[in-house]
Amino acid sequence: MRLNTLLLIGGLLGSTVLANQVMAAKPLVFCAEASPEGFDPAMWDTASTYTAINPIFQGLVAFKPGGVQIVPSLAESWSVSADGLEYTFKLRRGVKFHQTSYFKPTRDFSADDVVFTVNRWIRPDLPFNQAFKVPLVGSDGYGMAKIIQSVSKVDPHTVKIRLKERNSPFLSLFAMSFAGMQSAEYTQQLLATGKPAQINQLPIGTGPYQFKSYAKDSNIRYSANPHYWDGVQKTSNLTFALATDPQVRIQKLKSNECQITSPVREADLATLESNPNIKISSTGASNISYLAYNLKRPQLAKREVREALDIAINRNALFKALFPKGGATQAINPYPPTIWGWNAKNKNEYNPAKAKQLLAQAGYPNGFALTLWALPVQRPTNPNGKQMAEMIQQDWAKIGVKATIRTYEWGEYLKRASAGEHDVYMSGWTSDSGDPDDFLWGTLSCSVSKNGQRFCNPEFDKLLTQARQTNNQKERSNYYIKAQEIFKRERPWITIAHSRIYVPLQRSVQGFVINPNGSFDFENVWVK
Repeated sequence: MRLNTLLLIGGLLGSTVLANQVMAAKPLVFCAEASPEGFDPAMWDTASTYTAINPIFQGLVAFKPGGVQIVPSLAESWSVSADGLEYTFKLRRGVKFHQTSYFKPTRDFSADDVVFTVNRWIRPDLPFNQAFKVPLVGSDGYGMAKIIQSVSKVDPHTVKIRLKERNSPFLSLFAMSFAGMQSAEYTQQLLATGKPAQINQLPIGTGPYQFKSYAKDSNIRYSANPHYWDGVQKTSNLTFALATDPQVRIQKLKSNECQITSPVREADLATLESNPNIKISSTGASNISYLAYNLKRPQLAKREVREALDIAINRNALFKALFPKGGATQAINPYPPTIWGWNAKNKNEYNPAKAKQLLAQAGYPNGFALTLWALPVQRPTNPNGKQMAEMIQQDWAKIGVKATIRTYEWGEYLKRASAGEHDVYMSGWTSDSGDPDDFLWGTLSCSVSKNGQRFCNPEFDKLLTQARQTNNQKERSNYYIKAQEIFKRERPWITIAHSRIYVPLQRSVQGFVINPNGSFDFENVWVK
């Protein structure tokens, strides 16, 4: 038999084996705690939304699963100029965009797509941005327009990005979820048909799964990308079952209606660990929960009031109730002590008497009234927003501050908080890179301040910028230590907790890896 005939038969047999393997793999169902805000990576910055987006999109680089090492993704390699201002990316060849009922790509991923994606972050005058005028919360939060001077195509598989100034964590930004590469061809189609908003509703990416459908508060359906550059997934169908009630998610896991569920509370571990079909994956995550002030409110604009509300909270009692197994530590600074550059001199304080004195100094000897928003979803660092709110409400009442507790459905909660309707609301942050900049810039820099409702301190911002401009970790640590001193003095947040994250899953699940920040994705995850 001739060699080419043998190769043909071998190829057909290999294809048949692969097809049977994909067809034989069981569907994978993930019980998620909240509906995504949308499917455009650049528009959002919440963990639940990115969990839903990540199967679809990829960046130029990625974090190695289970760690924070930066590895190639859509860029095979990169180099940096001697002055640290120019990054050259060599792009992977043969990468296909998703082919769906609403988009049929005519070419592979190329430099044109990188140029469009990056320009969308930094150029308000871009035709697409003019047609779809929405805040790009994800890219804006990292200050991409302030960092990047230009992006240019060298050839179809080479891109150069020029920075305005040195930026030490810059490469890691392209591994963040917001930095998923969009198809320039798809956006041209959307512009031509007058449907630019569709980029947030019907996504097109290069990732291991492609979008099929979304029913709000019910489910998201994905199918394996048959042309995925890194190999077709064993799991042909991935479904997110959306369930806000944590007990519903746990029951679905126990009955094998879902094989993985979003993180659970410490209090739920005993019943899960006793189930022989369930295993627990956990990590000490790079995270924080906090209460954020609306600094446009006259009372909360006063530093003495913010400090008073902080030191009136009995954190020991709070932790005893919410974290009975000790899986969390009290947050002192805006990032955990496991991250370098942590300020060991800062301390928390519980002093209701001093809190009353501070209120009197600020002109509120009899206290005042405010609203306290309770987190409507369960988070590892805030397992019960209602209970936390009720305990804080009692603590504040002792110093004369009357708190009215409010909450909303998750999407509405985020929308209203972004609009500044809150006085104090519960929030949190999880770092992808484990770099202090990831905690501080995206949450406390002036780049994310809106109309004065968020913290914006020029002295603090200057320190963050100086830290970005040096690669010397000792120098960066000194800048961050000083920045944390300003944070503790100004009290833009009430820091609450850093916690372990517990993700339960069926023992039949293979290939699951939890990252140091507690996140995970579904690439190469399958059910026996």
